[in-house]
Amino acid sequence: MKNISILSASVRNGRNSHRVALYFKQYLEENKLANVTIIDLKEYNFPIFEERLRFISDPSEAMLSFANEVTKADGIILVTPEYNGGYPASLKNAIDLLYAEWKRKPIAIASVSAGAFAGAQVLTSLQFSLWKIGALTIPAMFPVGTVEKTFDENGIPSDVAGTDKRAAVFINELMYWVDAKHKMETE
Repeated sequence: MKNISILSASVRNGRNSHRVALYFKQYLEENKLANVTIIDLKEYNFPIFEERLRFISDPSEAMLSFANEVTKADGIILVTPEYNGGYPASLKNAIDLLYAEWKRKPIAIASVSAGAFAGAQVLTSLQFSLWKIGALTIPAMFPVGTVEKTFDENGIPSDVAGTDKRAAVFINELMYWVDAKHKMETE
């Protein structure tokens, strides 16, 4: 079974994007699609970026743990809120900490906002940053607008059938790229 990590990017008090991370964990586990881990940046409490992990002489246990989680994941679902048209500093900080760990890692992006545009503005800058470090962002997206109305605090969507249908397409695309990467590595 594949190992999929869900990176929950917000560290904000009262964050709502984490609801979507919880949903994907439940969806993947209930459908027996993958072994799932949530990488919650709120739990890591990283200092402001000073240097890539490989150049830090005495990295914290949290930094090493984060690098290990990213490395062992076959694919990542990155759940990010949109703050003022961009992604949170906590996510940029975490992306910049690593380099080789992101190389050719299949990443599916779920963008989340309180408004109706569903985090659409965050996609360009986030994809560019991930592309620059060699990550493989998949073409399918999972935009979530008005998150407080569409997901409860436990990750249960208000429209289960419709959300599950969208999630199936999104997850199938991620799994396709995970399989393609694996196939390329074994040939």
